[in-house]
Amino acid sequence: MDQTPCQGLERRTKIDIVFEKVVEHIDAEIKECPNCKATAKGHFPEDMPGSLQYGNGLKAFAIHLIISQMVALNRVQKQISAMIGTVISEATLLKFVWRLYQSLEEWETKSIESILHAPSIHVDETSFRVEGKNHWIHVYSSGGITLKLLHRKRGKEAIVDLNIIPRYGGVIIHDCWASYLSYDHCGHGLCGSHLLRELTFIVDSNQYKWAINMKKLLQETCHIVSKREDKCLTDKEYANLQKRYRNILTRGDKELPEIPPKPKGKRGKIAKSDAHNLWERLKKYETAVLLFARESYVPFTNNRAERDLRMAKVKQKISGCFRRRHYAHAYCRISSYLQTMASQGINPLVAIQMALTGKLTDMGE
Repeated sequence: MDQTPCQGLERRTKIDIVFEKVVEHIDAEIKECPNCKATAKGHFPEDMPGSLQYGNGLKAFAIHLIISQMVALNRVQKQISAMIGTVISEATLLKFVWRLYQSLEEWETKSIESILHAPSIHVDETSFRVEGKNHWIHVYSSGGITLKLLHRKRGKEAIVDLNIIPRYGGVIIHDCWASYLSYDHCGHGLCGSHLLRELTFIVDSNQYKWAINMKKLLQETCHIVSKREDKCLTDKEYANLQKRYRNILTRGDKELPEIPPKPKGKRGKIAKSDAHNLWERLKKYETAVLLFARESYVPFTNNRAERDLRMAKVKQKISGCFRRRHYAHAYCRISSYLQTMASQGINPLVAIQMALTGKLTDMGE
């Protein structure tokens, strides 16, 4: 039927992986000058400074397993040995990680500068065991950039040392942590998801009507804002939102039981219920709670920062802790870079090779 016209095509596709070990030998000639009898030797490529080198493809694969997939070092050794027939020592694998960490120093500096110019950033922190002691990973996220930085402390001391929020002039989205609120030179947006969870607890525990109405108001406003193209309310709508918000808190003040006076001779703060504490927080930080409805660049929740920190907790559950602090810093920087590249749709193996070969010329690559 060679001469018969084709009426259509049916295609079938097969995808496979070829496991092939590539070995490249470079020989440098050694010669002796016939005149001065001096010995001269040819030059090797810059990426082959020693007698045996591992290529960037192999390094990227090993780093991807260690950092992204959180595979233990001895299992990475077995995986690579099965592929190339050579066992790579743990020290060599860690050198791969350390080299990438050093290569990303300039990228981290540029990322910090980009974060400082963002209109809003997500911030959060989580505990992390390093050298048998409790440390904290602080995350700063905005747009397609994720930055995770390690510090021994959680609060004001860490914020000052990391020196991002003290230099930032936009809006920080957080969960009402007092250390963040102490910086009044920048705007604040409180995480709506945290507030809704607390309101749900108050409703389940006490069935307060003010808590039911406040939860409903925040959910309705979030739904309206998310459907808008400009992601915010009009001035008239926002004024009406403020009025309803304050009316709910006014009725809540009457609904809540009175706080018992502190007994004479007793020191310390008066014990308040969770409902009282939440009511006072909603009243004091009204602007921060409702900012998502007024500014289009302020999101309703801080879920972005929590997602960025989630894999660090998984890493800790798998590894237990980091035995050396400098490798914990390396994990934070490399995982930040890979999460940032993933948000731009770049394959992690390609991203690692780009960094190892020094091809990171711009923030947006």
